[in-house]
Amino acid sequence: MTRPAPIRVVLADDERMVRTALRAILSAEPDLEVVGEAATGAEAVSVVREVRPDVVLMDVRMPETDGIRATEQILATLDEPPRIVVVTTFENDSYVYDALRAGAAGFLLKRADADALVQAVRLVARSDSLLFPAAVRTLATEHARANPAPPAWVGKLTGREREVLRHMAQGLTNAEIARRMEVGAATVKSHVAAVLAKTGTRDRTQAVIAAYEAGFLNGG
Repeated sequence: MTRPAPIRVVLADDERMVRTALRAILSAEPDLEVVGEAATGAEAVSVVREVRPDVVLMDVRMPETDGIRATEQILATLDEPPRIVVVTTFENDSYVYDALRAGAAGFLLKRADADALVQAVRLVARSDSLLFPAAVRTLATEHARANPAPPAWVGKLTGREREVLRHMAQGLTNAEIARRMEVGAATVKSHVAAVLAKTGTRDRTQAVIAAYEAGFLNGG
């Protein structure tokens, strides 16, 4: 039986020791392969364009170009961009929130243990689930404006799309949502696509953040 191709990862952090530690952890796993490193945001963009990884572990605070701008540039210039996971020291850092809004798939604390790191990379690479939904909710609610005026897209969602969006915010995969709603996976995939289109977002993380900001997931 042919083994699946390994998940290809790029490490972007201005601290060499951090990159070395991350490489050691990931390289010990047979299904993960570190294919590049970068010490600045600008270098991260260049390396990603060259090696086309599946996942990027991106520090938010780097010289020249920070992780937020680097995330934006990668997602804007590649037809099939990698999933980007922000690596940070503080989970309530406004930089993390800005990176998630820019299109990062999730974030990981630098103090996370090896197992959490490995599982996070696997999750974002091969799953349609939301990475750390509780933490995303906390960030979104902390940064959202109080009593925002609902954007136009809220009224455009169908009942089923509203239900799917709420399940997405819980971190459920398409298969789990399908079982919960007792519909086919293809139907859920169609609803998710409609939610992304109507909210004007790139992926599940951005859609969920937009929903919290709109007050939709707080009873809206």
